[in-house]
Amino acid sequence: QVQLVESGGGSVQAGGSLRLSCAAPGYTFSTYPMGWFRRAPGKEREGVAVIFSDDSTLYADSVRGRFTISKDNAKNTMYLHMSNLKPEDTAMYYCAVRTASGYSIFHPRNYGYWGPGTQVTVSS
Repeated sequence: QVQLVESGGGSVQAGGSLRLSCAAPGYTFSTYPMGWFRRAPGKEREGVAVIFSDDSTLYADSVRGRFTISKDNAKNTMYLHMSNLKPEDTAMYYCAVRTASGYSIFHPRNYGYWGPGTQVTVSS
């Protein structure tokens, strides 16, 4: 069982920045792809960014150029640096570990382990 814990969420004005962290004590980060997802009120959970074992990355079109995903294998921690935040980025943000590959890379069903989430609120 993999336990993930997000932190770093909060409230920020549009144009501001936040850095989210995802800690997974005891889990080897270099094994499987990991990702950040978000769910805004009334919307489906959507993929934001994915990082692979070789540190290659993929981003959703809505965040590319503004968000950066990274990980520190030695610290068992993954990050999401978010800049130029917009009100539409307001959501609960989750980190997850990919455990399957039957769907597109950003499909939540590919991910078997999830953290409880951290709230990000961006005001205009």
